[in-house]
Amino acid sequence: MSNTLAQSANPKILLVKLSSLGDVLHNLPILWDLRARLPDAQIDWVVEEGYVHLLTPLLSKDGFRGIDRIIPFGLRHWKKNLLKPSTWKQFFAFKKELQAVSYDVIIETQGLLKSAIVCSLAKKNPSTVIAGLANATEFSGYEPIARSFYSQSVQVPTQCHAVDRSRWVMCSALDWPLLERTSVPQFYPVQYIQTLPAPGQVLAQQLVVPYVLCFHSTAREAKRWPNGHWIALGQELSSRGYQVVLPWGNLAERAVSEAIASQIPNALVPPAFSIEDAFAVIAGAALTIGVDTGLTHLAAVLNKPTVEIYCDSPLWKTEGYWSSNIRNVGDIQKPPTVAEVRQAATELLH
Repeated sequence: MSNTLAQSANPKILLVKLSSLGDVLHNLPILWDLRARLPDAQIDWVVEEGYVHLLTPLLSKDGFRGIDRIIPFGLRHWKKNLLKPSTWKQFFAFKKELQAVSYDVIIETQGLLKSAIVCSLAKKNPSTVIAGLANATEFSGYEPIARSFYSQSVQVPTQCHAVDRSRWVMCSALDWPLLERTSVPQFYPVQYIQTLPAPGQVLAQQLVVPYVLCFHSTAREAKRWPNGHWIALGQELSSRGYQVVLPWGNLAERAVSEAIASQIPNALVPPAFSIEDAFAVIAGAALTIGVDTGLTHLAAVLNKPTVEIYCDSPLWKTEGYWSSNIRNVGDIQKPPTVAEVRQAATELLH
């Protein structure tokens, strides 16, 4: 990075992290890291349209400087409707919005072709730094062709937490010393978390305080915790006066929620709710217990009491290490016992 840019108080910076839910959440700390050192920078973020709600609480407004522009990327929708004129109209509208600003620094922390192509579409200066991952980390998606779109490829440890990995790329892009974990990552403003609204009317009528959220579903079957374990844990929580709530994301997951709930007194299988609703539902819970999945990570980044269960993914990759409100149990191919999860839950509920 040039000395001129390094000394600039207001560079124009583009963050490219498109998906998924957990990955976007674990990229949030670099926004705070940038703002702490470059309060007057323009910071924009390209994200897939389904995850825009994760970023809206961080939009710059009322004296708060966060993300100046959220630029939605509709790739999933476009791929399904490639031959429709409306798709191309939306793509060119996205391109026009992206190119409204000429960026000094582009920080791409996904390492996939789709995110690298966003970098190539962005408007740049002759000296623009485009920083991205030079290598894969274990158990994460990576497409080596993405490197050809960067001006600076950043080597990271093969075992590198998602938050730390983003910080490696950001610090390299701006020629800063690497931020250590002693610089505790921030995610959402404390005031925002403290003023989250109650869950929507339909949910609010069904939720009984105190309730415990149990996120049993995840994209990969091997990452699930056995239904019998959820039932045993849920029965104990119910006997202690907690309503056990079992959210779901599709019909197959709803069937699992209903099967588990049928064995737990007063358990609730709620109606489907959006990411927006999830903030409020999690904020109102006495505790969230979940496998390695996006909504569990949302509870952890909101600094709510959270037990993260690891069955077939490594602790080091996404564990919540920034708060005493989080317990991480299990590890790759070492699912925790009911007793271990019960102990972690008990610690957080007292």
